Amino acid sequence: MLSRKFRFHSRGGVRYTYQNGKTIRGSKISLVFAENQRKKQRFAVVVSKKVLKSAVGRNRIRRRVYEAIRLEQAKIASPVDCIFVIYSKEIAVMDFMELRRLIRDLIQEAQIV
Repeated sequence: MLSRKFRFHSRGGVRYTYQNGKTIRGSKISLVFAENQRKKQRFAVVVSKKVLKSAVGRNRIRRRVYEAIRLEQAKIASPVDCIFVIYSKEIAVMDFMELRRLIRDLIQEAQIV
């Protein structure tokens, strides 16, 4: 799982990223990203109750996406804030390599590699 030092710790940073960031939409996931001044990357994963009612299921999705981010994190060179918004409950049962490919494609499309 992604280390705590690479996650958001307050709502202010998330709000700033939503307001000033750019969005790239995929079929099941979207990425909102903005450069930051902190000299490191920060990530968040947002799973709405509309996607899955069960907190256990939402947390499972969140953990899987954080692990995929951790494996792709070394390829991100610039200090950016990234928020991954999940739109599909299929992420919970999807093959992990397919999920990792979705994350990789969004990161490459954002050109933050």
